[in-house]
Amino acid sequence: MEMRIGLGHDIHRLVADRPLILGGVPIEFDRGLLGHSDADVLLHALTDALLGAVGLGDIGERFPNTEPRWAGADSAMFLSDAVSAIRELGWNIANLDCTLFAERPHLTPYKPAIRQRLAGLLEIDEVLVNVKAKSGEKVGPVGREEAISADAVVLLMRD
Repeated sequence: MEMRIGLGHDIHRLVADRPLILGGVPIEFDRGLLGHSDADVLLHALTDALLGAVGLGDIGERFPNTEPRWAGADSAMFLSDAVSAIRELGWNIANLDCTLFAERPHLTPYKPAIRQRLAGLLEIDEVLVNVKAKSGEKVGPVGREEAISADAVVLLMRD
């Protein structure tokens, strides 16, 4: 059995007049993330982790922010593309571990919904998905409430 590990990271600036979407779940907050698409840092990090695990580059190569057609795009579409790509190569997702970094809003209440949404998007059982939330401890752009970031690690397997 072959195994591959993929790591993804993303960070976006918080701004007024944008919705906040994390892991495909709308989050109640007075600001949202700035980006060419919906700027969902968790789905971007997960997309990069999947693509990286099988050597298919990164989200920016497949969906460049210079392309007008990706403006305002739902990041679930990017993730769906990555899932299809790995499956076409015979890979399956063994498990996923991800971390969201935000000083505010407090994300713990949203973790079950994010976990459920990720499992649905990946078409895997929820027991294979772990979601953690950390603050920035008032340090750096996350701690100063200027940004939200995410990390994702995925293990892929194939016979």
